[in-house]
Amino acid sequence: MIRKSLALAALGCLVAGPAFAAAPAAPALLAHQAALELNEASSAWILTSTALVLLMTLPGLALFYGGMVRRKNVIATIAHSTAALAIVTVLWFVVGYSLSFGTGPEAVNGFVGGLQAAFLNGVTPTTAHSLAPGLPEFLWIAYQLTFAIITPALIAGAFAERIKFSASILFFFLWHLIVYAPICHQVWGGGWLGSWGVLDFAGGAVVHVNSGVAGLVAAIVLGQRHGFGRDNMAPHNLAFTAIGTGLLFVGWLGFNAGSAWAADAIASVAALNTILAAAAAAIGWTAVEWFHHKRPTLLGLLSGIVAGLVGITPAAGLVDPKGAFFIGILSGPACYAGAVWLKKLLKYDDSLDAFGIHGIGGMVGAILTGVFASAAINPVGEGADVVKQILGLLAVIAWSGVGTWVILMICKFTTGLRVTREDEIEGLDYTQHGETIHQ
Repeated sequence: MIRKSLALAALGCLVAGPAFAAAPAAPALLAHQAALELNEASSAWILTSTALVLLMTLPGLALFYGGMVRRKNVIATIAHSTAALAIVTVLWFVVGYSLSFGTGPEAVNGFVGGLQAAFLNGVTPTTAHSLAPGLPEFLWIAYQLTFAIITPALIAGAFAERIKFSASILFFFLWHLIVYAPICHQVWGGGWLGSWGVLDFAGGAVVHVNSGVAGLVAAIVLGQRHGFGRDNMAPHNLAFTAIGTGLLFVGWLGFNAGSAWAADAIASVAALNTILAAAAAAIGWTAVEWFHHKRPTLLGLLSGIVAGLVGITPAAGLVDPKGAFFIGILSGPACYAGAVWLKKLLKYDDSLDAFGIHGIGGMVGAILTGVFASAAINPVGEGADVVKQILGLLAVIAWSGVGTWVILMICKFTTGLRVTREDEIEGLDYTQHGETIHQ
């Protein structure tokens, strides 16, 4: 354990060292900054949205995932969301924000940002990021942090019930630096995909396809849970999952409508589109499930809601409500196919359907953004192109897939990936954390 701790500390120093070296002598305005002209209404909305999106991870996602695992793994599953929040927050301050949204001379050809804003050097109450000129930069940093937090937490749904907690910590640390920050920069931070015209209003590619593909790779590398396909692995508490879904749904309004970065008409249509798509996807998922299994389930309704929320994310502020309806009604069945039929066909164990819902839903939404984006809703929609959307997805899939595999190999040969067979059977709550949930 001491050696593992020293290794993690050394890795942290390697990341932090260049950041210290790159610190400017004075807090002068950086290349990505401008003088702040405060928009108070928009700032108030983004403050609210920041709280809403943070709520999505803890307790929203924690309860959503925690209710779907077996009783013996509830604490371990909630611990993943909690650990992701803590680790990513500190990394974001140290270097993640700079790598994601920095555009200084250290930026690497549109693939990853520079280190000029490491440790938030140069950020003051009077600076604003050029992407959100009406907001204090500190607020912009906080809002974007909440997206960075939930993305690796989503991946945990794929490797739930069998990964070592030490491995999940190292995974979250490396994945934020190697996968999330570069993709965020490429799409949102001035990188090549965004500049090329790939549209992603609130994170269809950056958050959902990214985490979904990573989850698929993790599920394949870790292998199936003991007893998969034989033992009863039904959710232990669907009430937890329902409460988590409600928290995710409400928080998603900050996720999507907040991505307008202003309290304006685009935020308003994004909010309506989010609600409409979620409802349509719940109907679509349930219709297919009812036909397939001859009965509807609460879990199906809840999963359909999340599928619609994922599907509309890249398009929320770019399409009209008719487009949102079609994205939702198609996302539900598509995600059902990914979570049920594809998983059964290929026999991989994506424990909580991170790929089936977030990967598939994000892809469907991103492609349909190119179909339904409207310049009448948002002038950016005039440049929508299905081919560009597909090529952008392929780039994100490749970066996420390869980067995730490399990180998992690092974890495998350092901390180790899986708990022992005996520990998995006993449950991760007790064997990893020494805690249990009593009846």
